[in-house]
Amino acid sequence: MQLLIHATTHMIMCVTSGKGATHDLTLLRGSEVRVHPEVALIGDAGYQGIWRLHRYSLTPHKASKHHPLTSDERLENRAIASIRQPVEHVIRRLKIFRVLKEVYRHRRRRFGLRLSLIAGLLNHMIQAKP
Repeated sequence: MQLLIHATTHMIMCVTSGKGATHDLTLLRGSEVRVHPEVALIGDAGYQGIWRLHRYSLTPHKASKHHPLTSDERLENRAIASIRQPVEHVIRRLKIFRVLKEVYRHRRRRFGLRLSLIAGLLNHMIQAKP
């Protein structure tokens, strides 16, 4: 499941899903979603290398065994995490629905429709919020 969420309104702009356990970047490459080149994309650590597809993108730095993070990289990661926090809250609100919380046991071809309906319902709830 992949979501594009507006940074200021926190509304879900686009939803895509794949079959089974698919890597985030693979799902993005295979989807028909096209983002304007001047729009910033902020992803989690699963989107390492997204800059090859979209120049104006930001992902957290990853540490390795031989290359630990510097203090500047840690500060950047914290800044990215604070920007991504509302996105994680939207994902949490999606997972309140039992269909998305557990293993999906219905027809696969209807999962995208159900995911879109739940996203639309959540957008309606966000709009109605005073």
